[in-house]
Amino acid sequence: KTTASNGTCIAVLTMENAPVNALSNGVRTGLDKYIREANSDQTVKAIVVTGAGKAFCAGADISEFSSGMDGPNLDAVLNDMEKSSKPIVAAIDG
Repeated sequence: KTTASNGTCIAVLTMENAPVNALSNGVRTGLDKYIREANSDQTVKAIVVTGAGKAFCAGADISEFSSGMDGPNLDAVLNDMEKSSKPIVAAIDG
């Protein structure tokens, strides 16, 4: 969580999966978990999703194509984001 200059509490979720922040099991699981937590936290008024480094997100983790996907699927995570009771903003570099 971070606090804006006006005192508003904002949840900042940073995808960190070098080199390009691919949507691996860990990233999908983290987004799913922390979006739910931010939505249930009454002090959080908005959610910002960003990527570490120079990439927001490159898309699917192609290494999971052959090994199979574990964790929440991307559709479930995106549905939770769409149903969010709080605004979600993507902070994209570039």
